[in-house]
Amino acid sequence: MSPQEEENNRLRIDVDAVLQRRASRYYKYIPGKVIRWLERTICQDDLNHLLRHNGDREGVDFCRGVVSDLGITYNVHGTFPAASDPRPVIVSNHPLGALDGLILSMVVADAYGRNDIKFVVNDLLHAVVPLRPIFLPVNKHGAQSREASRAIDEAFAGDAPIIMFPAGMVSRRGADGCVADLKWHKMAVQKAISSGRNVIPVYFSGHNSSFFYKFARLRTVLGLKFNIEMIYLPREIFNSRKAHYDIYVGPTIENGRLRGGRDAQSQADELRAAVYALADREK
Repeated sequence: MSPQEEENNRLRIDVDAVLQRRASRYYKYIPGKVIRWLERTICQDDLNHLLRHNGDREGVDFCRGVVSDLGITYNVHGTFPAASDPRPVIVSNHPLGALDGLILSMVVADAYGRNDIKFVVNDLLHAVVPLRPIFLPVNKHGAQSREASRAIDEAFAGDAPIIMFPAGMVSRRGADGCVADLKWHKMAVQKAISSGRNVIPVYFSGHNSSFFYKFARLRTVLGLKFNIEMIYLPREIFNSRKAHYDIYVGPTIENGRLRGGRDAQSQADELRAAVYALADREK
């Protein structure tokens, strides 16, 4: 296999191959129709087209290529204090599940004039090879590896801006019909305090389809803990072609004002409230 063929395979999504590798004991029992359904559901062909078209890019440059290919536009309201505060922790709501991360990476890189920004993400996303240079994976379902923990500690000790979605999962629609993050985790507060970083709240406008939220609600009603609705996030990406988003940058919260220890969770709750207060600017 040539180096180019190896690279193409490295950037190719293949549901059938993944099932053979990860579920080898059960693969022979999986009907071909189910595999084809999974391929269609995750938009395998469309995803592979994006990967092929942007295969020579990585990090923020890869984000730019994907967002451009999808014809997505956005406006940033407010400014980041890049000159006076070059190494903040930027916390945002997580309405889309993928595109918001790509766009925020571009916005922050442009504001701070550097492409080596970092983004704390679910470790499952570390499988997206072109984004590994900017991703800091966190294991949500088990013990964190020493290597991953060390990478996070080094990033926070460094001088690059760091972006976080403290909810750790995409927003859901509540009983009141409003789309919002669930509970925010206190990691952002703890890491900001320990690394001497200020926090900048950011509100990202947008939402997924009604189908996505209804499916998520059904999964909850059925008592299923695994977020199976996530398989529909690729479809949400492609449904967002030509979409426009607004991003609102809030005032800096100085490190000295952050409360850790037993108050870390209540501080995280206050950061979440500060982000959603920015949503009023949309009205």
